[in-house]
Amino acid sequence: MVVSKDKDENMKPTGEEAVVPVEEAEVVDGVEVLGEGDSLAEQARVEGTGQNVTVEGEQELVSWDAEEYIVRDKTSWWYVGLAIVILLLSGLAVLLQWWTFLAVVVLSAIALVVYTCRPPRVLHYVLTNRGLVENGQLREYANYKAFGILREGPHFAIMLVPRKRFSPRVTVFFPKSQGEAIVDAFGAHLPMEEIELDMIDKIIKFLRI
Repeated sequence: MVVSKDKDENMKPTGEEAVVPVEEAEVVDGVEVLGEGDSLAEQARVEGTGQNVTVEGEQELVSWDAEEYIVRDKTSWWYVGLAIVILLLSGLAVLLQWWTFLAVVVLSAIALVVYTCRPPRVLHYVLTNRGLVENGQLREYANYKAFGILREGPHFAIMLVPRKRFSPRVTVFFPKSQGEAIVDAFGAHLPMEEIELDMIDKIIKFLRI
């Protein structure tokens, strides 16, 4: 079989066909390939949706790093009190043969000890015109009706109040040095109101968890 020279040359890829510009990259399997010039906000991924979502056309207003929660000092008496409570509840469960309750007490105690001993993560926050990006997860302003400021000792935090009735409030800590810029950025999109701790927050603070 003889293949013509012209057909053989057409089968060879040219330099223009072998190179695909980043700007013209297509969406493959639902994932959009971003160019090198895209901003950090545009490359933020929304987690928990099962899809890679890009925040396009967003301007970074302010960014900062902060720990996810406050580490409260605990004395040796705190651990002694925890052990006494666990023993009392476990003894009551054995006495009344509440084996399911006993398992819940033991597992809760283990989880609490692990939680209190684990150092907090340092999270990266970015505020854009659309919402708060927390370690790549976008929290849109539209899902919240207001925000407030909390202070505990030298620590400052923004608390976001959700629109849905039974949704948990979101607490975001921030450094004092960037407080004015962060509060102004939130205030441009949400009304500010006085925040009071709910019962769960008060219990957590009282138990120094």
